[in-house]
Amino acid sequence: MKKIQLMDKYPVFTITLHKEGFKHKNADTVITYFKELIDKHPVATYIAIFDHYTHTCSLEDRVLADDIIDAKNIIFCFGKQLPNAQILAVRPRSLGVCEFDDRFEISFLEVPNEQLQTVVTQWVEALKN
Repeated sequence: MKKIQLMDKYPVFTITLHKEGFKHKNADTVITYFKELIDKHPVATYIAIFDHYTHTCSLEDRVLADDIIDAKNIIFCFGKQLPNAQILAVRPRSLGVCEFDDRFEISFLEVPNEQLQTVVTQWVEALKN
């Protein structure tokens, strides 16, 4: 997994997982994997799945990379505390799953809580096993 600065301002973690030898065969099964982890977590709350690929395809003036075959976000929240109004700007969380012919790219925005950053990182890293 690597950390990048997307658009020179967003701290994003990303990992590429090749399909060969990988137990998940499509974006939906990866999303299901994450949903199961969210449902088991004592604080996390599942919110929704956003089908980014279908949404983008429905737009007349879309920009869509030719090699993307599916793209979904699973949206959830770790919101255990609400210490101020501004914390809402970094919630909820999202894990992006982008499928290509030969690989998946998983990405997520850095979590502002270090302990929960570790949780999300472990969820994503566990896909390698």
